[in-house]
Amino acid sequence: MPAPVLEIYGKLTRWPLGHWVFSKAVCFKAPYFGSISPTITRLENGRCEARIKDRRAVHNHIGTVHAIALCNLAELCAGLMIDASLPDGMRWIPKGMAVSYLKRAKGTMRGTATPRTAIVSATASYELPVNVDVLDDAGEIVFNAEIRMWLSPKPVRSARPDR
Repeated sequence: MPAPVLEIYGKLTRWPLGHWVFSKAVCFKAPYFGSISPTITRLENGRCEARIKDRRAVHNHIGTVHAIALCNLAELCAGLMIDASLPDGMRWIPKGMAVSYLKRAKGTMRGTATPRTAIVSATASYELPVNVDVLDDAGEIVFNAEIRMWLSPKPVRSARPDR
């Protein structure tokens, strides 16, 4: 059974403006992502792609895309990819991020997140590294992040005794 986020993505993106509506819904759920006005362009098990347009709101003082806007795009892609790929009974949270700024980030940025290892259901918690490459309009990688996600089994909730 597909993850709930994948079902919603599949239903909405069949329609005109569906990617835009889905992206706005994600930003409503996690408001900080709205600061970069992302558009999620692809979401499937093991992969998420999103883009941010080149606009003044994401620029730094030298006119390139701000480092934190790139980090925000990377975390958005990684988190959605995990949400779309997570086995039932598991949950996740970002544990850390290592980034590399490879060249000046100018133009529209396109981020792609993929896991470095398999995402599996487990009885014990584990760390999952996620790779995120951000490319410019020319298709060159301008930024790379490795986001370490902490995956753990959801706690089993016992039935509350009657009071």
